Amino acid sequence: MPADPVEARRPPVRQATVVRRDVAGTFWSFVTTIGQWWPLRPISADPARAVDVVFEQRVGGRVYERWDDGTTVPWAKVVGWDPPNRFVLTWRMTAAATEVELRFTPLGPGLTRVEVEHRGWEALSEAELAQDCALPGGGYLGGSYSKGWTLILDRFREFTS
Repeated sequence: MPADPVEARRPPVRQATVVRRDVAGTFWSFVTTIGQWWPLRPISADPARAVDVVFEQRVGGRVYERWDDGTTVPWAKVVGWDPPNRFVLTWRMTAAATEVELRFTPLGPGLTRVEVEHRGWEALSEAELAQDCALPGGGYLGGSYSKGWTLILDRFREFTS
């Protein structure tokens, strides 16, 4: 069956890194310490006010940032939960909801590949795809989401080293 023409024009953003830790330790570190390593400056709803990121570890759980005054800003909802292999989020930090999946694959003892796939871009209009996200440069169309996920995974890898 041929690919949907809209989907073909809007392929998922995919990034990956390798972490020197076993798969279970990598997975649980990602979700339990996210507030310690996530680059809130610049990747948040308000970098000047954001102080923490919380990941509720279950289907139906939320991922959100907390501001200095206690305000919470939702980022995502957990729609798939398979520790320590993967989780899937409905991502709400885009103009229309998209989907983010993280997979954790053991490469050997003490070595894990962490892969992110950010998909569902067909839900956004051309204008929304061009809007800046947390990183300037034109959002999806300008490569800012790709650069953002690279920054996020690099920060996580450095944190776990």
